[in-house]
Amino acid sequence: MLETVALSALTAFLTAAWGGAAGEMGKQALLSTGALARRTMRRETPRPTAPQEWQALAGQVHARLGDDPQRAGEWALLMHSLSAQQTMALLPGQGLPPASRDFTNRQKVLRQLRREATRPADGRPRVALLHGPPGIGTTAVALHLGAVLYADFPDGQFYVDLRDPSGGHGPGPATVLLRLLRQMGVPPERMPPSASGREQLYRRLTAGRRALLVVDHASSVAQVRALVPATPDVFLLVVVSGRPFALEAERVPVPPLSDRYAVQMVRRVAGPDKAARAKARLPRLLERCEGNAFALKAEAVRLQTEEEDAVEPTADGPGHDPVRDTARNACGRLSPEAARLVRLTALGGWPFVDARLAAAAAGTTPREAARMLSEACDVQLLDPAADDRYRFRPEVRRYLADTAGPEHGAAECSAAVERALDAVLNRALHAAHAALPQSWRTEPAPEDGDGDAYRDEAQGVAALAAEVGNVVRAVSVAVEHAHSVTALRLARALWPLQLKAGYWDEVLPALRVAARCADERRPLSRRAAGLHFQLAHCLGELEQWDEAEREARAAVDSERAAEHVRGEASSVELLGLLSLYRWRYEAAYERFVEAERIYRRIAPGQEGAQDVGRALALAERHQGRALRGMGRLAESQRLLESAANYFKEQGESYNRARALTDLAETLLDAGEHGEALTKITEAEPLLPPEAAPHLRYLAGLRLRCEGR
Repeated sequence: MLETVALSALTAFLTAAWGGAAGEMGKQALLSTGALARRTMRRETPRPTAPQEWQALAGQVHARLGDDPQRAGEWALLMHSLSAQQTMALLPGQGLPPASRDFTNRQKVLRQLRREATRPADGRPRVALLHGPPGIGTTAVALHLGAVLYADFPDGQFYVDLRDPSGGHGPGPATVLLRLLRQMGVPPERMPPSASGREQLYRRLTAGRRALLVVDHASSVAQVRALVPATPDVFLLVVVSGRPFALEAERVPVPPLSDRYAVQMVRRVAGPDKAARAKARLPRLLERCEGNAFALKAEAVRLQTEEEDAVEPTADGPGHDPVRDTARNACGRLSPEAARLVRLTALGGWPFVDARLAAAAAGTTPREAARMLSEACDVQLLDPAADDRYRFRPEVRRYLADTAGPEHGAAECSAAVERALDAVLNRALHAAHAALPQSWRTEPAPEDGDGDAYRDEAQGVAALAAEVGNVVRAVSVAVEHAHSVTALRLARALWPLQLKAGYWDEVLPALRVAARCADERRPLSRRAAGLHFQLAHCLGELEQWDEAEREARAAVDSERAAEHVRGEASSVELLGLLSLYRWRYEAAYERFVEAERIYRRIAPGQEGAQDVGRALALAERHQGRALRGMGRLAESQRLLESAANYFKEQGESYNRARALTDLAETLLDAGEHGEALTKITEAEPLLPPEAAPHLRYLAGLRLRCEGR
């Protein structure tokens, strides 16, 4: 066994475990690693937080194994059982979006990009920064290049769009990595929680591969720095709509189309007959568009549909912006009702728009809104997206929002925003309640709206996930417009996505905004407590430990001030979990015991009394897990058996399987391999097929029990 636990292998195992500690079974694997590290070191060993700390722990553990062959055998079995689960391969993904049929020229730009993509590596990463003003066609160039070079990247082409319609700075580096890894086929239960863990996984997946990565609408070097490839046959193409930033890359500007190719594009879109009939107007058209591809396409679409004697569009004069001019002229082609709808809808900066949201903003029916959105899409004010949704180009949205006030007045704009917020809240509350119908952390669904739309919890989660971008945006919009109660309710509705879908990166910005708002508007209230709890939970899942602990303590303080006993106990329990996952077992055990004492203060008839039995069983399970880490195995076994029996009596198969898994681990640590195998056999049939990560973990645990 000793030669199988070489220092290099142990270091690689611990580093990989740190980077891939995702999902419930990732945490379970880390707890087993922490318990074994403590037994090996014979002292509390707080969980490392950086690669160099894991390397140091590997060295300390390895130094002990030479004198302890039994412990060396345990490490060898743990490493063997978990290493297979850490293996992951790059999947080709969905590829790039389709290239435009109207793409025209750009041969010089394409030659520059192709040269960078195919040059000898020479120790330099292949990276290009493609940039140009909004509407010039940078995205079209990137997608066309991907289509042309499709065969050059057999391991996949991956596309991440960082567009922020609200005009903000877009997602942070960790979220960019998350989106890219999802495209590469990494499932939620294997997604590392930290930015450094995600970068490590990204580099493992792309090592030795030939792939194209396109990051569109990037706004800062911080967003893409971690994506710069370390392998020679990966080409990173960063697309910037606006000024370039200081990335070490081949800079490739996209210039305006020359008049020759601008006319070619107009003919291609409008058709040769329409373009020929408009020949006398083409010089003024070209002057207005200034070689901007978006403006040219919009003008060509206009030529397709307008009569020859239609009023000629105008430009603002010297220094005008062709994108804003195009948006202004497009509004002039809409009916007054449709122009009003798109302006009022643009005020929110929504990631996507559908008929119901637009109907609320404009105070009309969804059917009428759908017709007007289609009309706006026809004149290029909106881009179509999936599922009958639309997106604004950021520059077009800004123009529409800027003109909404002068056109419709401050009062009407304010009312439109409030109606849109109410619509987003209504949908979020219905979906959240459907996703967690028994949870006291989600408020009852409103009596109107989408109440009967969701068949089951899974459909509620899916509906809420589909709305997450707009719900997160709505929290900030509500705070900006002084609708603080709406902001807090929206943020609370995100809880099912944290608990059941792992949308921690997505909801974190909204929770930060809402928690600050609660402290300002509803300090030390139950609502503030709930938001601090959600924020602490989210930060803990992302392994931002210190901030998570501060937020959990704020939740305890607020629940205590509000005299909400169940909430106080739950928040103390969360503090215990944060300590448990940091391998601070004594502190975790103390918090779990404290949480149990608080739960026992809930008397019959009080709020939460019906849930006390279940809460106490969960507290027993957590205490058992902490005691296992402390090496107090007999006490751990007793508590875990009690928890498993409770869940068996209540018919809670999944929680029973979790408790049996913990119990099997404790029995294995105690050397009772046969009993541990019995508990594994009990747990396996309790898990549904979708619990595949848990079933894989049990299979690995079985190998450890059998000494294989």
